[in-house]
Amino acid sequence: MKNFSWGHGVVIALFAFIVFILSMLFLFPNGQKNSEMVTDNYYEEELQYQDVIDAKKRADELQEKPVYSQTKDGIKITFPKDYNNTNTTVKFVLNRTDDQNLDIKKSVQLDASQSFVIPSQVLKMGNYTLRLSWTKDKTDYRMDYDVIWK
Repeated sequence: MKNFSWGHGVVIALFAFIVFILSMLFLFPNGQKNSEMVTDNYYEEELQYQDVIDAKKRADELQEKPVYSQTKDGIKITFPKDYNNTNTTVKFVLNRTDDQNLDIKKSVQLDASQSFVIPSQVLKMGNYTLRLSWTKDKTDYRMDYDVIWK
């Protein structure tokens, strides 16, 4: 048997390190799975985020806020009964946390009971973030809800 020198030790350590790194790449590829950004226009939205903060603050200060509920028909958003929806535009974005292909973005009209429904046919089981925004007389409001659709 030859003498074992420090050079042999360095080669063995380097080889062991390379095997370790390759095993991490091939045994644990799941780290790449959820690497999507929440939105494609992330940086543009970041610049406008102070407007979002202001809209959320205004919504928090409301006496009565819109509420959401889940029924077998879908997700129902209900505004307060005495809400006057003239000069109002309502939009929502339903972001799927694990698959942006399941995102839903729409402008809606409130019905006679000051509500609207996101139909269950467009929803898949899982976690969503519901971003409800509305403009009333040129004033923006926004509320975010975490939704688990079952």
